[in-house]
Amino acid sequence: MIMTETRDDRSAGIWTLRPLPQMDGAQFQQWQALLEERTGMTLTPDRQSFLQTNLGIRMREIGCETYQDYYEKVVSGPGAIVEWATLVDRLTVQETRFFRDPDAFRLVSDYVMTRPRDSLKKRPLEAWSVGCSTGEEPYTLAMLLDQCMQQLDLEPLYGVSGSDISKPALDKAQRGVFGSRRLSTTELAVRDRYFHPAAGDGWEIDPAIRQRVCFTRLNVLDLNQAPMHGMNIIFCQNLLIYFRRWRRREIVRRLTERLAPGGLLVLGQGELTDWQHPSLQRVPSDSVLAWIRRQTDEE
Repeated sequence: MIMTETRDDRSAGIWTLRPLPQMDGAQFQQWQALLEERTGMTLTPDRQSFLQTNLGIRMREIGCETYQDYYEKVVSGPGAIVEWATLVDRLTVQETRFFRDPDAFRLVSDYVMTRPRDSLKKRPLEAWSVGCSTGEEPYTLAMLLDQCMQQLDLEPLYGVSGSDISKPALDKAQRGVFGSRRLSTTELAVRDRYFHPAAGDGWEIDPAIRQRVCFTRLNVLDLNQAPMHGMNIIFCQNLLIYFRRWRRREIVRRLTERLAPGGLLVLGQGELTDWQHPSLQRVPSDSVLAWIRRQTDEE
């Protein structure tokens, strides 16, 4: 049960808690509509307790006592923009780790290793992690690209972009310091090569990798304004599950527009079914959902 302290108790300096009222159906629909309008994220009715819990925690932190009062604060109150950004960060799932999907990252490596060597010499490889959270995915991509370039005995011509709606998550990503739990699926040889021990049980990304990765705040509803174009690799996993089916197709269509001819698009398994784009050719795989953009020009 979500609890909050009363004003009288706060003024008296006594830490006493009382329960917040239960969120009713109309209130849930109000918040549901706001989230979908602003972020495209859809909260199904079975996620009402998730919403109520996270709203309640934030309301307690700022001394707001009703869902309606907090709704008005987020929509039109003083500091509404900052408060909305804080709330979005709370509602965005950020449980991730390095090399989270080995099959997908293996496909990325195979894609790079089989590209025309002259192409890799002439133009930098550009990769984009969409919905990058705290940075584990784009840094993983950078490590993979670095490994591929070394195996091919080529200059490390590559760059990785990470985008997310959450500014606090991006701030963590830019710091490049992670707890050991985030490296639970990272091989020791890779850890020792690309990380340095940090305070506590932390690990810091090697500067040579950090300088290859940049981050930007971006709402996937605004992909038409994204600065990324002609990307060789677009990696978008565990993001589309939060959106309605029609919006998933729209997001992927926008991503396809930013993919270079011959470029690779990787999604999460099961995130998009019974869909095909005329510019894309499905990668034959039982373990990875991916497409290659058809060649329309000579690379």
